[in-house]
Amino acid sequence: MSKIMEPEIIGNPNNLPIIKATSNFSATAVIDGNPYLPGNAEHPGGFPGWKASNVFYRQIRNLQIDVTNVPANSSVQCIHWPTSQATSLQNIVFHMSQASGNQHQGVFVEDGSGGFMSDLTFNGGQNAAFFGNQQFTVRNFTINNANNAINMAWDWGWTFKSMTINNCSVGLNITNISPSEQTVGSATFIDSNINDTPIGVLTSHALDTTFTNSSLVLENVKLSNVRTAVQGVGNTTLLVGTGTSGTKSIEGWAQGHSYTPDGPSSISGSIPAFSRPQALLDGDKYYERSKPQYADQSAEQFTSVRSAGAKGDGVTDDYQALQDHIIRAADTGRIVFIDAGVYKITKTLYIPKESKIVGEAYPVIMSSGSFFANMDSPQPVVQVGQRGEEGCVEWSDTIVATQGAQPGAIAIQWNLVSSEKPSGMWDVHVRIGGFAGSQMQLADCPATPDVATPTGPINKSCVGAHTSMHVTTGVRGLYLENVWLWTADHDLDDATFTNITVYAGRGLNMQAERNVWLVGTSVEHHSLYQYQLANTRAVFMGQVQSETAYYQPNPDASLPFTPSAELLDPQFSSSCNNVTGQCSGWGLRILDSQDIGVYGAACSFPYQEDCQKGILSIEGSQTQNIGIYNLNTVGASSMIDMDGSSVANASDNVNVFTDTIAVFKLQPEPRAAPSNTPSISA
Repeated sequence: MSKIMEPEIIGNPNNLPIIKATSNFSATAVIDGNPYLPGNAEHPGGFPGWKASNVFYRQIRNLQIDVTNVPANSSVQCIHWPTSQATSLQNIVFHMSQASGNQHQGVFVEDGSGGFMSDLTFNGGQNAAFFGNQQFTVRNFTINNANNAINMAWDWGWTFKSMTINNCSVGLNITNISPSEQTVGSATFIDSNINDTPIGVLTSHALDTTFTNSSLVLENVKLSNVRTAVQGVGNTTLLVGTGTSGTKSIEGWAQGHSYTPDGPSSISGSIPAFSRPQALLDGDKYYERSKPQYADQSAEQFTSVRSAGAKGDGVTDDYQALQDHIIRAADTGRIVFIDAGVYKITKTLYIPKESKIVGEAYPVIMSSGSFFANMDSPQPVVQVGQRGEEGCVEWSDTIVATQGAQPGAIAIQWNLVSSEKPSGMWDVHVRIGGFAGSQMQLADCPATPDVATPTGPINKSCVGAHTSMHVTTGVRGLYLENVWLWTADHDLDDATFTNITVYAGRGLNMQAERNVWLVGTSVEHHSLYQYQLANTRAVFMGQVQSETAYYQPNPDASLPFTPSAELLDPQFSSSCNNVTGQCSGWGLRILDSQDIGVYGAACSFPYQEDCQKGILSIEGSQTQNIGIYNLNTVGASSMIDMDGSSVANASDNVNVFTDTIAVFKLQPEPRAAPSNTPSISA
């Protein structure tokens, strides 16, 4: 790929095209998502041409890649994919050598800060997948006849769901080098099957250390003919498998540090599985649903917004053309096709029930104007359903953005109730600032770390949004997959990706009644919080990733947004009083909510240590049945706070890159509110 952002390779889902390497193929990969540059003194073996943590908005789907003609002893990758948020691989089949000792790999990832993959099939290979990335979610892999089905080089946290591994030597290999040089932070492996594979999981976690490297959680994993379920250092058996034949189910098993909710306790053994709400399940697994591609629909079922008069030029007000077209399509059962472009709108764009909307090459719906300018009377840019409306919506491959000062803009407001089939958003992203046309780029919103704020003023031209996404009270049945809500910390169209300061108040405000799935989501750089779950229940989260605003604590989280009692905002004006240098927005805040399962979380302050006092807050007397697997934090002295008091210190849970807690559980019964619980709303 010769473009850092927004390239797409999409085949026919009804007849997957085959890309087949010849016997004399000598390149690194059949598809190279980040070609290497020649080596230097620091990187003698070469290095990726683009910094992987800046590689966003790209996808490949509906292909077959065949390297079976390449000699088995030749090193080759089908896809080289060091990427970050808003990237995906979907519905790809990899064909590799099945000879003993072959050097073929399906997907090779050695760097990056996030991403998502699903519906991949691997046949053969030394490593079907070789992974190294900060945090990632992968789902629905089938891996046949590889040596290592999944080989991990390093990570903060990976979530593996719905893996089917057949006839491999090792299912999941997280040994890396040795216990003293372990660079794999954590892995969460759930709802999966391993068959005819001698070793299910291979780990080098050291049981006699205070470090949390190689934290591992297994839940609802079924084995068939797997001799050793988990094998440790020196070929020790940590969890017996089936022996030479038979079946076994792993309800729950973990290694690392545990808080239930007191801790830390070092564990390496069986654990009770989380109490899963039945409404979140499909059989005994968490519900999942791949991005619809409408492969069974004829071309006539799609209707282009350009054909309806929308311009998509970033200048014309396309509100009326889009609105009329979306309503007409929903009424007639057709699928809205948003052609590539930037569609400026000056009023709320309403998406009614039974809408199906798909974008071409990430089209941008961009708010502009005074309608979204009042922080005290916020308005949605895109509104999915009206309060009380029931039905289903499918929406994919679109970016929602704002232009200039929009302090009253709620990028996405979700009101729709889906009592039967859940509604869904796939590859729908919010982007506040940092791109051409946003009027919030380097020249407009430069970072000023050396200017104290206050006393220096907030640049009001750079207050880009009130909220990225609000799921309102009463909502039921919402599935989000590979969704990135991003307030820009740097200018994507600047050659050196220079840091900027753009303000957006709230990330994902989840006030749904119940039944929500967050699969491979990321929320970054909002002032008050990244994720907030308030008065909700029955929520699946995995892997969730957040990052604190780069500019904080200058200003701190109390500026520039006024907390709202209706929105149950955290109250920072009192908690930040007389606090120096550590008062930043929450990565994840859970308030009076129940039945929340977090299957992998990475909450970080950007690459700094002890710059944030707390990063994950659990509050309220009605909060109960909370489970978190493999919580990874960076830059926060307290990993978990409950009702204003720290219950887990980072210094007790040091990992190689992060601080890690393998298992955190809060009892299912409601708790008494402590007398000193701080005020949480204005």
